[in-house]
Amino acid sequence: MVFITRNITIQKSGGAGTPRASGSAPGAEALAKIGRYTRREFRPEELYTFPVALCDNEVDRDGERFTVSALQKLAELFVGKTGVLDHNPLAKNQTARIYDCRVERDPERKTSCGEPYARLVAQAYLPRTGTNRDFIAGLESGIQKEISVGCAVRSVTCSVCGADLKNGSCEHERGKTYGGVLCCAVLDDPADAYEWSFVAVPAQREAGVLKSFGGRDAQSALKALREPVESVTLSPAQKSALLAKFGSLEREAAFGREFLARLKKDFLRFGALAQPGVPAESLARAADALSARDLESWGAAFRRQAEKAVPLRPQLAAEHPSAGPDGNDPFRI
Repeated sequence: MVFITRNITIQKSGGAGTPRASGSAPGAEALAKIGRYTRREFRPEELYTFPVALCDNEVDRDGERFTVSALQKLAELFVGKTGVLDHNPLAKNQTARIYDCRVERDPERKTSCGEPYARLVAQAYLPRTGTNRDFIAGLESGIQKEISVGCAVRSVTCSVCGADLKNGSCEHERGKTYGGVLCCAVLDDPADAYEWSFVAVPAQREAGVLKSFGGRDAQSALKALREPVESVTLSPAQKSALLAKFGSLEREAAFGREFLARLKKDFLRFGALAQPGVPAESLARAADALSARDLESWGAAFRRQAEKAVPLRPQLAAEHPSAGPDGNDPFRI
């Protein structure tokens, strides 16, 4: 499962296709939806509502995009989620709650992938209280504007070849075009929408997504570790994701070291047979300087050359062995 963080902005009021005026009192239908989360009935003038553009199907600056079906699923998952401050999930940091969410489409606008533009727009509310007066003023003045939203998706694929990027990779490079198709990571099959937070400074200059195939918590933890600060505090989820990511990297690194050792061994063995005049220490220095791909290519070339001078296959070995019941068919004369 891939965790995703997207930085967004609170949507301004007015304009075709946008929600009603920002900060307006809820109507009867909205009041009924809000009533699912309140313990008493509220009058419209007691509540403050505002629209938020959560995410869309455009390719972001990381070369990733949601599918429209993913947006539709997220529209269900985000309903009822509360907003917090600075990703700190304390009860005192709860600010507003999403009571409605829908996908808006603009068929006249095309994304960079040539699809009709679509975005996920949520409606959130909070009570008009003395405690919230300053916060509401921050919303209306644009000070409280950027929001970081987190969700989890099960599917991450290459837009060109359909390769599973969550569990592997492919040869295509994001941002490049192959046969008229823009390469990007396609995010689909959302599993959960678990966070939206008011933040002081977004990670991106514009609305966008910060994602990692190793997990959102692992990515944010690694980013925090790289920041030029004296100390870093990680959440339990970040610590767990980071440890899991490091464990996976260690296993992959161990396999890579074993594979590289086999390539070097073949390079030195076949190189000594193919080029007997080259000192062993010279071959060793060359092996240390070559990449895995070069070692594989040179090793194969040395083997072909060595086979011309020294038979590397036993005389009785069959080209295509097919052992019978007693296992000796290839050696029968």
